[in-house]
Amino acid sequence: MFRSALHTSLALVMISTGVIVGATVTAGSAQAASNCGQPITGLPLQEGSQGTSVERLQIRVAGFVDSGEVLSTDGVYGGRTKEAVRKFQAQYGLQADGIAGSQTVNKIYALQDSDCTPIHFSYAEWNKCNSTWSGGAVSAATAKANARRSMWKLEALREKLGGNPIAISSGFRSNSCNAAVGGVSGSRHTYGDAADMPGTQTWRCKLHNGAKRSGFTEILGQGFPGHNDHTHVGMTGSRQWHGC
Repeated sequence: MFRSALHTSLALVMISTGVIVGATVTAGSAQAASNCGQPITGLPLQEGSQGTSVERLQIRVAGFVDSGEVLSTDGVYGGRTKEAVRKFQAQYGLQADGIAGSQTVNKIYALQDSDCTPIHFSYAEWNKCNSTWSGGAVSAATAKANARRSMWKLEALREKLGGNPIAISSGFRSNSCNAAVGGVSGSRHTYGDAADMPGTQTWRCKLHNGAKRSGFTEILGQGFPGHNDHTHVGMTGSRQWHGC
């Protein structure tokens, strides 16, 4: 009986410290793998929070905005960030309180790959021009970062459209690649933040209208010269919506 009691006591101590609790170790390992080297820490994040973790959160919820709205990724958790988080939570069936706690962040982790891109989009699909991301209007690092930000907005759009796949026919282009396909000078493709999405006219118009509520300022589609077979989204300083 003494031996049994001793084993029970030791087990309780080890469980309380997390030494042998499989769930604790597994959860930690899973989180480490899924945060892609960009962990969102300091939870819960809420109005008044500031810093790198807030910026990482903003990038991932930037597609959950009102029509025509663009969420700033400035690392400051204000009212607009709270509302974007609330919309994200509501979309994925979480408690929609606008506070980014562990459930919200773990859902974000579940939606991203090890390179920080969302699970339904990839750098390879976005960049069919060259593997170095160089030769465009911005540095290779900036073009790649711009692409990742736009991918998260499209991940939000995909979810809003019932989880239907969104194909990318053209993403980043170097200046030479852009010229080769007849792209306009200064195209957002050379900045890395633009994507062309093909499909039926009905689908393209759904993409067009959904993009208005997903943080894109440049949306070109049916009826706009050269865009009758795809919907184009990108980021510009001023709104440009044409087509559908």
